[in-house]
Amino acid sequence: MNGSAATLLIVYLLILTALAWPTGQWLAAVAEGRLPRGLQRIDTALLRMAGVDAESDGGWRRYALALLMFNALGVLVVYGLQRLQAGLPLNPQALPAVGADSAFNTAVSFVTNTNWQGYGGETTMSYLVQMLALTVQNFLSAATGIAVAFALIRGFARSAGSPGGIGNFWVDLTRITLWVLLPISFVLALFFTSQGVIQNFDAYRNITLLDPVEYTEPALDAAGQPLTDAHGIALTKTLRATEQTIAMGPVASQESIKMLGTNGGGFFNANSAHPFENPTPLTNFVQMLAIFLIPAGLCFAFGRMVGDARQGWAIFAAMSLIFIVMALAVMQAEQVGNPLLGQLGVSLDGGNLEGKETRFGATASALFAAITTAASCGAVDAMHDSFMPLGGLVPLWLIQLGEVVFGGVGSGLYGMLVYAIQAVFIAGLMIGRTPEYLGKKIESFEMKMVSIAILVTPLLVLVGSAIAVLVAPGTAGISNPGAHGFSQVLYAFSSAANNNGSAFAGLTVNTPFYNLMLAAAMWFGRFGVIVPVLAIAGSLVAKKRLASTAGTLPTHGPLFIVLLIGTVLLVGALTYVPALALGPLVEHLQLFGVH
Repeated sequence: MNGSAATLLIVYLLILTALAWPTGQWLAAVAEGRLPRGLQRIDTALLRMAGVDAESDGGWRRYALALLMFNALGVLVVYGLQRLQAGLPLNPQALPAVGADSAFNTAVSFVTNTNWQGYGGETTMSYLVQMLALTVQNFLSAATGIAVAFALIRGFARSAGSPGGIGNFWVDLTRITLWVLLPISFVLALFFTSQGVIQNFDAYRNITLLDPVEYTEPALDAAGQPLTDAHGIALTKTLRATEQTIAMGPVASQESIKMLGTNGGGFFNANSAHPFENPTPLTNFVQMLAIFLIPAGLCFAFGRMVGDARQGWAIFAAMSLIFIVMALAVMQAEQVGNPLLGQLGVSLDGGNLEGKETRFGATASALFAAITTAASCGAVDAMHDSFMPLGGLVPLWLIQLGEVVFGGVGSGLYGMLVYAIQAVFIAGLMIGRTPEYLGKKIESFEMKMVSIAILVTPLLVLVGSAIAVLVAPGTAGISNPGAHGFSQVLYAFSSAANNNGSAFAGLTVNTPFYNLMLAAAMWFGRFGVIVPVLAIAGSLVAKKRLASTAGTLPTHGPLFIVLLIGTVLLVGALTYVPALALGPLVEHLQLFGVH
């Protein structure tokens, strides 16, 4: 590990912490309805116009039903807009309607905050669909995740006999969108535009190349069939390209919420490796900060809302320690060049630069990969499929930990709190007393819901991967046979079920098999966790908050932080290590000649 890599990581974490603290205080104010007087009047008026009582509150079933109905409606809207695309305005390239299975996969993907993309954005989606379907869902899916986190925090913060339940989904959704996501996204969009991220409605431009490029393609007869020579060898013809088509579009406005909402779906197929989405090292650094800003801020909002800032710092510390170790691991792995390229005389001084942008380099690209997979974002500034085997293992395992190392907006915090409940339950078993967390007794119902929330994603990942490598439609998409091909499939289902969205892009997934299988993994991976979490919130809010005693496990000190980290890592290790051994670990041993 060189000094520049360590410096980059330290500077990043210091700036992140400095920004996350005030963000957390504002998030807590929004969750509790403590808005400034002017904003409060606007907020009340808008909710009244929508027919929603700002003071209304209810139980977890009502909250869950509203959330599920709203997101189901979102799938229908996004699907319909894609299928009607050809006849809609703001389609300067006259792009046709998106195929049914691809449109369904994309609709589920953006509604579940996964933003998995089996298509190239600039060749598939019109400007209107990018804005009205995909960008709008970037806001709404992010707001949904934060709303669930608010509901769970209220379960801990409120006590039996106090007024209110876990909240009102419509109020939370509106306030989070209006007073958190929109203002910060607007500022980020202006910054990105100032740095060179494009924002226009222009038709694609044909640019004359300064240095024409020669390329070959198969020679075809008049009927469009390949021509062969007397020996049956396919003939080719050499062509000379003098022009290149440059895609345009309203990119900056989508880019800002793509990062802030830990969505990750890019306007272009190359995502944040594209110079129009991420033009400079400065935009790259700001994008990394934007990904973690709200997940980190929610830790401090949690401490504020439960009345003990130390609780928020404990969660933040646990997330940070896991992240630091993982980030250092992937940065170290990518600073070691590929030995196969070294044998060909290629210099390895810059590390593993395959699939990376030279304007970012191996170090910043590796850090970006750790952040985006820890945060359930899925945006990429380098191709994870080209990482070294251990470099690819780290992002894969970060996803498989349940996206709780900061995680997605909202989902990271409520996922980590699920692990915290499990940690105090384990501690209670060790000492033979009823476990408590923040004064609430953890009993059988909570543990049943915790078990469902933790086990649903591994079930989807492992069963889905097993099916994909057993049936012909699944194996047909694998570009690299052997260990790396298995890693591609495992990564795809891990990314979908945990709502990350990044990929080992060598796997061909825009097929009916993968579009439907991954859509199912995304939907149940999202709501198969959210519903149990809301059930936990509903159970906790009905319990009295007990005072701490001499026998109560402190949940704000080093001992609890270590216990929480151990719980997260052990569950992840025991669940996925056998699968990881068949993929990236075997590939590493093969690459470096270890037998």
